[in-house]
Amino acid sequence: MNEEPSFEQNMQQLEQIVQQLEQGNVPLEAALEQFQAGVKLSRELQATLNNAEQKLTKVMNDDNQEVPFDRDDGQ
Repeated sequence: MNEEPSFEQNMQQLEQIVQQLEQGNVPLEAALEQFQAGVKLSRELQATLNNAEQKLTKVMNDDNQEVPFDRDDGQ
């Protein structure tokens, strides 16, 4: 069974890629591959965060239906 890496594992991998690229002693082809992998990880992480935000900004109404959360601005 192939288990997907967790958000934290993806974040750690992205941080490692950034550190390696910042050191600058990576051959060009490897640096390009790492950069592409980093961009992919970044997109996946952003999608996970967007999905979490959407879930957190919904509430259940009296009919047990999900509805967008409207923040009371105090007016």
